[in-house]
Amino acid sequence: MTEQLRFADSGEAADLAAFLGRLVHYDRAAAVRLQAGGGALAVFGRPPSFEVLAVRTVRLAVPVSTPLDLTVSAGEFLESVDEPAAAATVPGPVTGPPWTGVLPPRGGWSRLPGLPAPGAIAAAVAAAVAEFRARDEALPPQHRTRSERDRIGREIWSRPLGDTDLPLRVAHAAQSLGFLRPVRAAVTSTAAASGSAAPDPEALLSAGSWLRLRTPYGSVATRRPGAVGGLGALQVRPV
Repeated sequence: MTEQLRFADSGEAADLAAFLGRLVHYDRAAAVRLQAGGGALAVFGRPPSFEVLAVRTVRLAVPVSTPLDLTVSAGEFLESVDEPAAAATVPGPVTGPPWTGVLPPRGGWSRLPGLPAPGAIAAAVAAAVAEFRARDEALPPQHRTRSERDRIGREIWSRPLGDTDLPLRVAHAAQSLGFLRPVRAAVTSTAAASGSAAPDPEALLSAGSWLRLRTPYGSVATRRPGAVGGLGALQVRPV
């Protein structure tokens, strides 16, 4: 039976569509893992080259009748999103890539200090992009190869962000996926009208071998270099 999802509002549907669109832009064959329980849907994706796991959580207007957990085509899911109606149809499952079975842990997250302010994060990403372009343009023609460009990219994006252990590539991914942006006024107004708390600002979290950059629009997680250990599923709740 086809699963129908009803989102809290058209803004939630639009943000989901934007997230899926960016994943498909990076990889036309992208897959996403969906987990839904109660009043929220979590969508997990892995944009190529960033070496991170991105998570977008969407509020549901109608809780799912039974827990949902499957991997689907990001493109097919995107096509089913009806923004004006704030709804979507879950497509049929597909065989997922290996990352879909290795998600961050369900709990145990703790907040870490040292994360720069949003403006400083954006500036660090912009500076790194400019450095990569400058170094790429400075390469002699015979050295302008994919392997050399990858080496420069790994060197730049593996650097820590500010005074944290978070690789700069996590912030780059968050910005590229649209997670690092001002919170919509409508979201803040809705929260105030309902008496609920406004969306949390950016935060750096840690759980076991994982680091996670959380923003009001989504999270980007990565494993610490050389980390091993069992992993469970990320809890389905608003980011």
